[in-house]
Amino acid sequence: MKTKSLPVFLAALLLPFSCGKIVFNMSGASVAPAKTCQVNYIENRAEIVNPRLSYLVTEGLKDKIQANSSLKLVNNNADVMFEGEITGYNVQPQAVAATGVAAKDRLTVTVKIKFSNEVKPENSYEKSFSRFAEYSSGTAFTTVEGQLVDEILEQLMDDIFNEAFSTW
Repeated sequence: MKTKSLPVFLAALLLPFSCGKIVFNMSGASVAPAKTCQVNYIENRAEIVNPRLSYLVTEGLKDKIQANSSLKLVNNNADVMFEGEITGYNVQPQAVAATGVAAKDRLTVTVKIKFSNEVKPENSYEKSFSRFAEYSSGTAFTTVEGQLVDEILEQLMDDIFNEAFSTW
């Protein structure tokens, strides 16, 4: 009985390798058949302007694409394209202490992105993404701003990338 099941087991084991190319991807991203990507400069149109934010968002998105896909970045005529603007950058008090003074403040960054997919137009979208990070009100915003922005942008880049390329 064991000798009869061995050929079936071997056939089942080898079958996936005879059916063409298998791609294992830990990010869940599906970029095929797109080959090229364009990321236009993300303008800062928020009421409060962090002078480095446009650069950080634009380059962060490029870095995310290069690290997590096989797409080649180009300056025009791309298969897929990102464009957009920063629409929000604000700090608001969140938690109030027993003294009536804010104990925590929240930095929120909002980015509106238009993703155009020439290969699969049904995957195109225009959407706003918003993320925040909190910090102690007793801390000067200028001392934590860089760290907060880095934390928020990492989450935003994940959200934007996943919306464009995840097939889950």
